[in-house]
Amino acid sequence: MENLEKAIAAVKEALPGMSLLENEPLAGHCSFRIGGPARALAAPEDMTSLSRVCSILKDHHLAPFILGNGTNLLFPDEGLQDLFLISTEKLQRLTLLPDGAVYAEAGVSLSKLASFAQQNGLAGLEFASGIPGSVGGGCFINAGAYGGEIKDVIESVVCLYLGDQGLYEMPADKCEYGYRKSWFSTHPGCVILSAVFRLQPGDKDEIAAKMREMNEKRRQKQPLELPSAGSAFKRPEGHFAGALIEQAGLKGYTVGGAQVSEKHAGFVVNVGGATSHDVYDLMMHVRNTVYRQSGVQLEPEVIILPPDYKLEDHGPALHGNRITINNMEGPQEN
Repeated sequence: MENLEKAIAAVKEALPGMSLLENEPLAGHCSFRIGGPARALAAPEDMTSLSRVCSILKDHHLAPFILGNGTNLLFPDEGLQDLFLISTEKLQRLTLLPDGAVYAEAGVSLSKLASFAQQNGLAGLEFASGIPGSVGGGCFINAGAYGGEIKDVIESVVCLYLGDQGLYEMPADKCEYGYRKSWFSTHPGCVILSAVFRLQPGDKDEIAAKMREMNEKRRQKQPLELPSAGSAFKRPEGHFAGALIEQAGLKGYTVGGAQVSEKHAGFVVNVGGATSHDVYDLMMHVRNTVYRQSGVQLEPEVIILPPDYKLEDHGPALHGNRITINNMEGPQEN
């Protein structure tokens, strides 16, 4: 805690104009609408200031917790008093590159990215139009829906490696994308800053129609009217989590203010006043019941905090090209 307090003071001194919230309720920063106060939550205006905050934290032997749109997180009711959180919400640069690729910073929402692609007659991101997460989070977990995934359209990712405070451009084939995972999710210590997407030319109206069709399916099948973190469990091989949960008789099962959605059993929703303990207890009951009845072990897709989050050096370099600070901000908007 002493190091954290010193780091907060150092960040204030170095970046006096940056938004730095102290003891900020986290319920307003996640789609579950659950969570106690964070000791410190910074929202840097650009990549340079974000890098500076990370450098200060490293000097105080701390690692940041990076917060995107908070759409797959469960924050604790007690808050996070031992972590320094950094939000990427202000990293919003989004532009069409001369070669036809799309450049997006980590804070851009996936729905905004998909709309931008459609407006420029580029196909391939239709699946992302209804995903509530950010570019950073999407690249981190290989977000996907309706048969499409980030790995299908990503060309490269720029990240800040906390171990040596270096910037690296990672080509798609080095990101080790799999089902809801990537090199970044399996190797802690990287902050995703931006990404380049390689799409295909298409008809704007046809792309828009496909997006509307997918989003209508979401509205019909998913409990979008209630706070949740999306799919509560990953899809087990050869099965569907929602079907297994429903077959176990758990659709509508409730603990406190948390409920297995009556609309789609793959979702856990906050029906009013849910605590993180309600959600956690419900998910563990679901997991244990499904395992007893089917022999299938469900793996949470929701990231349950707090983590064991420590600054570690995972090696001298990533599988990418190190770039200089001059390349950090990426291209300017058109």
